[in-house]
Amino acid sequence: MKTIQHWIDGRIAEGASGRYGVVTNPATGEQTGQVALANTAEVDRAVASAAEAFPSWSNSSLAQRTQVLFNYRELLNAHRDELASLITAEHGKVHSDALGEVARGLEIVELACGIPQLLKGETSTQVSNRVDVESIRQPLGVVAGITPFNFPAMVPLWMFPLAIACGNTFVLKPSEKDPSAALRLVELASEAGVPDGVVNLVHGDKEAVDRLLEHPDIAAVSFVGSTPIAEHVHRTASANGKRVQALGGAKNHMLVLPDANLDQAADAAVSAAYGSAGERCMAVSVVVAVDPIGDELVDKIAERARALRVGPGTDPASEMGPLITREHRDKVASYVPKAREQGAEVVVDGTELKVEGYENGFFIGVSLLDKVTPEMDAYQDEIFGPVLSVVRVPSYEEGLKLINSSRWGNGTAIFTRDGGAARRFKLEVQAGMVGVNVPIPVPVGYHSFGGWKDSLFGDHHIYGTDGIHFYTRGKVTTTRWPDPSDGGIDLGFPSNS
Repeated sequence: MKTIQHWIDGRIAEGASGRYGVVTNPATGEQTGQVALANTAEVDRAVASAAEAFPSWSNSSLAQRTQVLFNYRELLNAHRDELASLITAEHGKVHSDALGEVARGLEIVELACGIPQLLKGETSTQVSNRVDVESIRQPLGVVAGITPFNFPAMVPLWMFPLAIACGNTFVLKPSEKDPSAALRLVELASEAGVPDGVVNLVHGDKEAVDRLLEHPDIAAVSFVGSTPIAEHVHRTASANGKRVQALGGAKNHMLVLPDANLDQAADAAVSAAYGSAGERCMAVSVVVAVDPIGDELVDKIAERARALRVGPGTDPASEMGPLITREHRDKVASYVPKAREQGAEVVVDGTELKVEGYENGFFIGVSLLDKVTPEMDAYQDEIFGPVLSVVRVPSYEEGLKLINSSRWGNGTAIFTRDGGAARRFKLEVQAGMVGVNVPIPVPVGYHSFGGWKDSLFGDHHIYGTDGIHFYTRGKVTTTRWPDPSDGGIDLGFPSNS
């Protein structure tokens, strides 16, 4: 059984706290490793290493940083299958999905490779007589990232490559449930030429997180996870004077208008609801069917859902793997009988699924609930599993009202052939990411990812232009080169003349 350790100052650092978390293979239910859980002193060591590395790294040339990032991009590409295998072994998602996760993370590394263009400042000459003004952006210092279990490679890659490209140093705290992929990312960064101390990694639980949020030498914190924890991170880190971007939970709605291609809408609903076993913050969890298409759309979704193959992520035939833990599997399953009790129609019930040869795995089949109403628990809660609810509404206006009344505003989508309706929806819907006939509208790397309302705490989205602004701060220099004839005292307010 392997032990997953920390990474501090360019090398493996054995845990000193004596506390360990359990790492399992969700497909078998067996413990495959243990992960060291950092105490406050170990977090302090990682932050001290990053602080010591900051002056040198922040003064390194853009050309030097870019070369390291290009090296890193090539190493990630060469090791993408290895990284995907680590994800499958500890998270459970199918291998093809894990490869897709690595590919989306690579997009942000490629964005970071263009950092000289992204960090260019602005200059205005002769704003006044022989006066020039220049705006530049500079790194913050030591920044931290706290990342979730559902994307153990992609979300860290959304953070630290861009942060270090801007000249910061970084402390990563990945999920303790599936930590091996994140550790491998950091090892490869060192191999690519990232200097010791520039990227550090500590595993841990609440003790480690709270220390990062309070540490006086950390300037900013990035977080992705559930809404309650995002609120805690934002509140605590902000109270300690830090810049914060905290991405929370979601309840993503997909509005289907009567003119939509229902076969395409059903394909999209199944893909977006059940991919990665629903453990995505961008998963579609509610289909809003506008009358009179409800019956036909539900039938098409059910037909496709029943045909899905659930099995271990290592089996190429598997389309959906297990959930992350037994406890989470049981919690997700509990929503289906509760929905039936509360008046929903259970069209597909996957809660009793067993996978032959993997009876101890954390498997669950897909479930489809029809005639769900907003008062039901299945609608109110972020289930984070393969349970899709269908809500029926009489009109576009009622569907929009339903979506906008949600306390979450992460992603949403509309399926229609009406360009006017699509344009109206993208302007009127209250969500940070909108898809038009695209069920999972995750932006490409050179745009930014983030939601509204209880899906985001803080002022900046992640990666893209917002990421650059989050990991840097502006400075304006006003310069005057006086003529030898200038002189004299003037106590008046400076004027641009």
